[in-house]
Amino acid sequence: MINGIIMMECNTNLKNYKIILGSHSPRRKELLEKTGLKFIVRPSDVEEDFKNFINIEEAAKAMANLKAKSFNDLNNNEILICADTLVSVGKKILGKPKSEKEAEEMLRLLSGKVHKVTTGITIKSNKNEKNFFDSTKVVFKVLTEKEIKYYVKNYKPFDKAGSYAIQEWIGLIGIKKIIGSYFNVMGLPTEKLYSELIKFCYEKN
Repeated sequence: MINGIIMMECNTNLKNYKIILGSHSPRRKELLEKTGLKFIVRPSDVEEDFKNFINIEEAAKAMANLKAKSFNDLNNNEILICADTLVSVGKKILGKPKSEKEAEEMLRLLSGKVHKVTTGITIKSNKNEKNFFDSTKVVFKVLTEKEIKYYVKNYKPFDKAGSYAIQEWIGLIGIKKIIGSYFNVMGLPTEKLYSELIKFCYEKN
């Protein structure tokens, strides 16, 4: 168990590292900025392929790890963060929609149901690596066809797992309840990530 003094020391030590966010996502960039950490963005171009996974947690962690593997030239003072967010309804795993039709189909599938949003994260240095996940349950009201079509047409959620963003219009009018981290649904479970980063700093040294 890491005591308070060690956590404070590791928090200070994080400033000595060059943190890299391996993501295209503007939402992850915004959330990580709000933690106060200094970092640079170096996107990872990896094609998602989770079709062979049944378990969403393993799928999300595998996708984050796949992104991290594309960075094989880290320096001693660099720490990489890669993440991938997926949505599941029952045993069906949803990634990002490729068309308006697919986006609408995803929202129909989520309408009136409880679904799970899972973000897999890999923290990596040139000597160490940690892979974990966080999950949040989300409850949608029954969405009308007009609401679904309006959202897809006006917000074009093609870069969002499950075809929606909780902070956008559809979240404001359609989400009844969440159980877990709100920020995880946005794409980055900041509380868990920050805690794991501090532990990673301690273990790395």
